Amino acid sequence: MPILLLLLAIGVVEISVLVLVGSAIGVLPTIGLLFGGAFLGSWLLRREGRRSLQAFNEAAMQRKPPEREVADGVLVVAGGLLIALPGFVSDVVGLVLLLPPTRALVRRRLARRAERHAEQVQQRFWAHAGGVGFPAGFPKAGSPGAGRGAGSRDGDVIDGEVVSVSEDDVPRQHPPLGTSSQAERPDGGSPR
Repeated sequence: MPILLLLLAIGVVEISVLVLVGSAIGVLPTIGLLFGGAFLGSWLLRREGRRSLQAFNEAAMQRKPPEREVADGVLVVAGGLLIALPGFVSDVVGLVLLLPPTRALVRRRLARRAERHAEQVQQRFWAHAGGVGFPAGFPKAGSPGAGRGAGSRDGDVIDGEVVSVSEDDVPRQHPPLGTSSQAERPDGGSPR
């Protein structure tokens, strides 16, 4: 229901702005502006999409995490979708997401919001797990040491080896069901 109301509100705002611009400059110039915005947006989408893909490939070649490049790619796609929608408000928001300086501001703001959300989720997890807040020595999200295992809170490393054991590897101590518990003799005869 909230998404439906949001879409309805966006539609009302877009139509209102179109009517206001159309009454101020006329119908044909308004249609011209819509087509001009769509053309500019599609050109920017191709250019910035190519740049984002190249940056992603460079990050992969340098073996560094492409967090920034992925975020840029998502914002470029969102900007392209907004420009594809008819209307001036969506075109302006789409252009904000497509232009590199404003996209960097949006990306940083979204990253900060995601970090705060991750901290809140982590705190709620520990509160529901029986503790209040973080356990002593546990690194908070975004702090050095975050992401290490629970056994390495103080920087300790526990070396170990994982051993996989299947049923075929375990020697049988009991005969399978449906067979005699008496063993056969080496000469092939049955025991007495």
